[in-house]
Amino acid sequence: APLAVGLLGALVQATSGGALYRKASFLLDTLGKPVLADHLDVVENPYIPGAQGSSPFDAEGVCTQARRVVDQGVLTGYFLSTYTARKLGMTTTGNAGGSHNLNLRSRLTRPDDDLPALLRKMGTGLLVTELIGQGVNYVTGDYSRGAFGYWVQDGVIRHPVQEITIAGNLADMFRRIVAVGADVYARGAKSTGSVLIEDMAVAGL
Repeated sequence: APLAVGLLGALVQATSGGALYRKASFLLDTLGKPVLADHLDVVENPYIPGAQGSSPFDAEGVCTQARRVVDQGVLTGYFLSTYTARKLGMTTTGNAGGSHNLNLRSRLTRPDDDLPALLRKMGTGLLVTELIGQGVNYVTGDYSRGAFGYWVQDGVIRHPVQEITIAGNLADMFRRIVAVGADVYARGAKSTGSVLIEDMAVAGL
């Protein structure tokens, strides 16, 4: 879950006004189109009491709003300030300074879908616990990171692995998320459970 928050950050980066008006995003012109698997929602709520991302106003003094940024996999909103909104011919979303309490959730997640349950669902694959390097290209979506973690077989952790590489394309990775765990982790203004991705390239095992 702590690493899955980074995927949520990548979604924000790719749908932020600055990247969009510069045409430096792999999610250019995707408003109203599927960007995540159809069981996924991304909800923004600036009004959670005591949460780090809560605020009635953004950095420009514009009122924030509770909204679904992604609804059943479909992108319904960008992250815009007044400046970037004007560059795009749109209206600010109250996101000058960043997002406000974003949560990635799956409509398939049950209360008992903890990390061991996700490992059983995966069967055989890689549990990533640490990432290194900055191999993310937000223009193309290409993703390549050094990784540490554990090899899982028959739903059980078998042995640790280190100094391997995982690779894919963020657009494909977003659409291939098959499950989100109930082990919700919050970092700053973003939260999600562990994420199970159907298919990625793994090298160095």
